[in-house]
Amino acid sequence: MDSPVPPRRAAARPHSRDRHGRGMRGPIAPPQVPLAVSRAEAFDDLVRDSVARLERHWPQLAGVEFAVQEVPRSDNGEVREEDDAVPLGRVAEGGGSRPDRVIVFRRPVEIRSRTRDERALLVHEVVVEQVAELLGLAPESVDPRYGQD
Repeated sequence: MDSPVPPRRAAARPHSRDRHGRGMRGPIAPPQVPLAVSRAEAFDDLVRDSVARLERHWPQLAGVEFAVQEVPRSDNGEVREEDDAVPLGRVAEGGGSRPDRVIVFRRPVEIRSRTRDERALLVHEVVVEQVAELLGLAPESVDPRYGQD
């Protein structure tokens, strides 16, 4: 005895609703809404904001390159395995045609901060510390509000 063949379904139309009747799926939020910003992009924005605050008072920072790295790496590209001290940032002095660089390490900073406000404060402190090292000044000289929050 043969089993019955189920009836044929109509082919789906390209702009038909999904099976729950909710319509086409798209992005959750438009690109200008913060939901569409990744954690890395949000962190980059924090560094940019901090640098912009400092550049108003220190015009010589216009020639300094600011960068974000996920984790600290050694000169040969390997991840550093240090005892307890994981740096939050570092200065790479340029030479010849290369500009000086201030590097902020994203993951160590994120691990040490719970909220966005804490992260913004810590990013600013790291940037101020690295700029102070680069300029040969005390962090309080670079930003008088350093360490007060």
